[in-house]
Amino acid sequence: MIVKTTIPSARSALAKTGTPRVLVPTMGGLHRGHRALIEKARRVAGGSGTVIVSIFVNPTQFGPTEDFSKYPRPFDEDLALCKAAGANLIFAPEPGSMYLPDSSVFVLEESLSRSLCGLSRPGHFRGVCTVIAKLFNILQPDCAIFGEKDWQQLAILRKMVSDLNFPVKILAHPTVRESDGLALSSRNVYLSAEEREAAPAIFAILKNVSALSLTPHQLARKAREQLQRLPGARLDYLEVVDAETLQPAKDRKRAGRLATAVFFGKTRLIDNVPVPKLSLTKKTKS
Repeated sequence: MIVKTTIPSARSALAKTGTPRVLVPTMGGLHRGHRALIEKARRVAGGSGTVIVSIFVNPTQFGPTEDFSKYPRPFDEDLALCKAAGANLIFAPEPGSMYLPDSSVFVLEESLSRSLCGLSRPGHFRGVCTVIAKLFNILQPDCAIFGEKDWQQLAILRKMVSDLNFPVKILAHPTVRESDGLALSSRNVYLSAEEREAAPAIFAILKNVSALSLTPHQLARKAREQLQRLPGARLDYLEVVDAETLQPAKDRKRAGRLATAVFFGKTRLIDNVPVPKLSLTKKTKS
């Protein structure tokens, strides 16, 4: 495994590697969920392909009150995890090489990013789309792998690739969870002992409510009521949306997602689960 910190050196190293090239973009602070993505990339790349992991805490996707300066950066531990999972090349640039002082061009998605996290974190997905577009241009991957925990990000990047004609295939990996159901996240380390004990209830509520034969409105109301009763929790949003368009779901004729963001103290956790198609032929009661 080799580590490159500049764009020219990364491109030079990649010129000597095999295909397919499979990219796993990360901001570091890697955990078992990231390892699962890298291991999937290794399987997709096969024995002759190249697994690339980018480690870059992207400043443009953080708001002015968010945790950019405090975001975990255990670089040596991240490198060890990448090596054990089968990565070939680590691209870990400095912010100054990714964003020149006079940078003025950004990538903006104007439909799927208007709800959920895009509504509560203005500018976040502009930063995400811009950095992923830059990584695609710099590293020229054949495919890239993202986790389903951030379903909105996954949908937006699929749309970006389609609309801007990137020759990159977007692959998804199911959310990786702790044994008690909490979705793995680099931000979980910020939770206090009491918050960590309460947080797994997010997934339990989403999973149980999504299994009910209710309308999207009824599902959202029931999940919202339960999440608001969690000790120490503050609900950011809870919505049932179409799995592809991310528009509010009006019925159960198409696959949906029940998605939420919940604060415990200053720590913001996101999660989502599938809402299967369902034919509701009679009025249901919540």
